[in-house]
Amino acid sequence: MSISGLFSFKMNMSHEHISSYQDTCSKLLLPALFLFISILIAFKWASPSKTSRHHNLPPSPFALPVIGNLHQLGSLHHRGLASLAQRYGSLMLLHFGSARTLVVSSASAAQEIMKTHDAIFSNRPNLGVFQKLMYNRNDIASAPYGESWRQTKSIVVQQLLSSKKVLTYRTVREEEVSKLIRKIGQTCGNPFDLSEYLASLPINITCRVAFGKKYDVEEGELKFDYLLEEFSSLMGSYDVGDFIPWLGWLNNFTGRNSRIKRVSGQFDRFIERVINDHLTDRDRRTSSQDHTDIVDALLDSSENDYGGASLSREQMKGAILDVFTGGTDTMAATLEWAMAELLRHPEVMKKVQKEIRSVLGHPNEHHVTEDEVALAELNYLRAVIKETHRMHPAGPLLLPRESTQAVNIQGYDIPSQTRVVVNAWAIGRDPCSWDNPHEFNPERFLKGDSISAREFNGQCFDLIPFGAGRRRCPGISYANAIVEFALARLLCEFDWSLPAGARAEDIDMSERLGLAVAKKFPLVLVASLPAAV
Repeated sequence: MSISGLFSFKMNMSHEHISSYQDTCSKLLLPALFLFISILIAFKWASPSKTSRHHNLPPSPFALPVIGNLHQLGSLHHRGLASLAQRYGSLMLLHFGSARTLVVSSASAAQEIMKTHDAIFSNRPNLGVFQKLMYNRNDIASAPYGESWRQTKSIVVQQLLSSKKVLTYRTVREEEVSKLIRKIGQTCGNPFDLSEYLASLPINITCRVAFGKKYDVEEGELKFDYLLEEFSSLMGSYDVGDFIPWLGWLNNFTGRNSRIKRVSGQFDRFIERVINDHLTDRDRRTSSQDHTDIVDALLDSSENDYGGASLSREQMKGAILDVFTGGTDTMAATLEWAMAELLRHPEVMKKVQKEIRSVLGHPNEHHVTEDEVALAELNYLRAVIKETHRMHPAGPLLLPRESTQAVNIQGYDIPSQTRVVVNAWAIGRDPCSWDNPHEFNPERFLKGDSISAREFNGQCFDLIPFGAGRRRCPGISYANAIVEFALARLLCEFDWSLPAGARAEDIDMSERLGLAVAKKFPLVLVASLPAAV
């Protein structure tokens, strides 16, 4: 048809035809616009960016428009990332929405990030969950790298977490572990939820040594088990606004923002109470020369210059929140995983109990002290703890870092402001570093070879449950003292078995996602007193 013919055809159309034609166009307009925008976005994502054209970037799986690789994380992020690393390598570049993220899954790559180029990767990304839960990043864990972070960390380490300070709290640990032992003793012969019992131990110890007294775990709103579980869940899950900023409003509809507001509000009221209690009792505590705890030290630093600056109220509260949340659930999870693995491997259980009782004595003979455990050559017990950290790091994905400048890692160019996630879980199960990595085998640390010398102190990058470098968790000594003594007492004082009809292979080792990855289902066991020698 000619142009003039087409024009004539349109001029002769009836009004009804024109109206129908307009309705059809209106209905097609929105889908057409959506398709056009989708094609543009897909073209943008599929086309090499300026960065990728001019840099040798690490391998990347195909990223979908808008969401990038978020769909490939799976329900358990550390496992999903480990699966991707098997296909794309131990150093891969993912896009979580618009956030460029380097995922590290080998000891050699982790060493370059956290040792060789540690200064470049010592910053934290500015995530929404850090702002909303951690006093606008005025804590230690999520604070930007700089003088303010160093100042607050120094106070907490000197007053609570240093090896010297940890030794001064042994009486508190002994008392609280003894209370746990007595509580378990009351259940003898009957199934009970060990997970629930273990959860309160680190809370009670931390409250006493950090805050000067034990707060009731069921006091009013302060149901610490609930708060810690919610806190861990929120910190361990992703905020859509951190990856797709223009979809951040969805958090209002998913309930995430209301959960954050509720948890942060309850923690803030608890921390305000702790501070006010110390302010009220301060004169009495000072005059009687009572033990100065971490809150007293923070109050001192807020009133006096400490290294040239004084701490703000927000920094004080952020540090207190870190002390309380930073290790309580992770210590309980480590003890829970250790006991679960020992029940699944009865030959290991018998061997470690034999060592403990032969070195420390039978529980019927005397009361075991922490000094005895610390000084004793309990090599097999410590191998069990190492193996638990290797297979079940309580924080399988270390807190994310962010590069402050461009750098080359293992031949790949890493742009500035790239987020970095180190998969400690994948490194602990890397067949390049460990024989039979999925087998629970404490003997691997007792062979007298290089593997035996591996420690989780941040110097060995094959075993980094606490991280490494400047951003390494400062509470290693504090946490290990509790885990080692508690596990030694549990294994010394009781023989352990499963409820009637249950088998070792029936223990469900499924994981629950959170900042600390614990068992998904409670560990129900039967404790019994060992036969007299």
